[in-house]
Amino acid sequence: MEEAGLNPTAQPVPDRSLPEPMSHQGQAGSPGANRLSWCAPAVLAVCALLPLTGLAAQQVSGSVIAAGKTRPVTRDEYRSHLAALNALVRACAQTRDMKTCDPAQVGPDDLVPIAQAPNAERRLVRYGWLRVLLSKAQDKDAPLSRPKTGASQEEQAWENVRPAPPTTTRMLIDAQARLAAQSAQAGNSALAPGHGAERAVLRQVLAGHEYRDLEETTAKDSAYEKVGNWLNHLLESALRASARAPWLGQALVWGFIAAVSIALVWGLLQLERRWRIRMVPEDRSPAPGSASAIPWQQWMEEARRAAQAGQWREAIHLLYWASISRLESKRLWPADRTRTPREYLALVAPDDPRQRGLASLTGSFERVWYGGRNAAESDYRRAEQIATELISGASPAAGGGAPQ
Repeated sequence: MEEAGLNPTAQPVPDRSLPEPMSHQGQAGSPGANRLSWCAPAVLAVCALLPLTGLAAQQVSGSVIAAGKTRPVTRDEYRSHLAALNALVRACAQTRDMKTCDPAQVGPDDLVPIAQAPNAERRLVRYGWLRVLLSKAQDKDAPLSRPKTGASQEEQAWENVRPAPPTTTRMLIDAQARLAAQSAQAGNSALAPGHGAERAVLRQVLAGHEYRDLEETTAKDSAYEKVGNWLNHLLESALRASARAPWLGQALVWGFIAAVSIALVWGLLQLERRWRIRMVPEDRSPAPGSASAIPWQQWMEEARRAAQAGQWREAIHLLYWASISRLESKRLWPADRTRTPREYLALVAPDDPRQRGLASLTGSFERVWYGGRNAAESDYRRAEQIATELISGASPAAGGGAPQ
């Protein structure tokens, strides 16, 4: 008897105990027919679940959209919404089923105006806590946990001391009280809390001795803070860049060292220059040939001798240089023998009280000395008065000194 696996002419005997799968062409035993026979139940199951899945997705999507939206409402609409939510919580507390405790019935959050003005600021009132509570209320309250039989005395004492968590029924009652309080607050003129007690406590705390040195932030402090933040940002950027390029960090370090070294060298040079200037003795003697090289007392004495001799023109000339010598000795300007009378006058500030007197005396001196006009005793007396006031440091009058 030949083996079946070695006889090419042997025909396989079909197994009549299993039903023959049928293909779409009516042929039995083909691989395509076997696959269709296994896929058909799965396809039918998926098609049956699709409507339920779409419905569940629609419900979840609607709940999420309702939870994430906000709407601007008026005061009356806000109170009506609170009343509807209170009724919803009351009905949910009675039935505790999925239909009555549906979170989608809460609706969107409210944007309520704080004041009665048309463009008043609005406050956002959220109801996420209520949606979570309604979802939790769909299930019955869990039984209270009992202490373990093999627990230690400390654990049993802790279980006795620790307060029991509130049940869902209790939270529904608290939710009704909260919604009622919000509805009562909505009837006030302003929804924003006054916080009067909190302000009083803060004033009492800030009045303590540890807060006496506190000052309000000035514009200078704000500018310093901005500069500090900019430096911190710059250093952070440099550190991030040095992490990518190690040579950049070394360049920054050596650049900082070089800048500090240059600053120290420059500072030492400035100090050395100041010390060297201090070591040179200061020459307080007037420059040779300048007006202050001759004391102003000598100029005045010679002017009086010229006046006694009737030399009024020479006396006015000597009075002018006596005034210049006195002002120059007070270091009103540096000594210079090449300076002209007009240049002396230009060195005096316009708001200096001596400027008007010196201008009058300079004009009188230029007219009688450089202009060649004759001078009288009255011209000398007016010039002597102005020169005396300039020498004594008083504010001279501006009227006299000009010969007619």
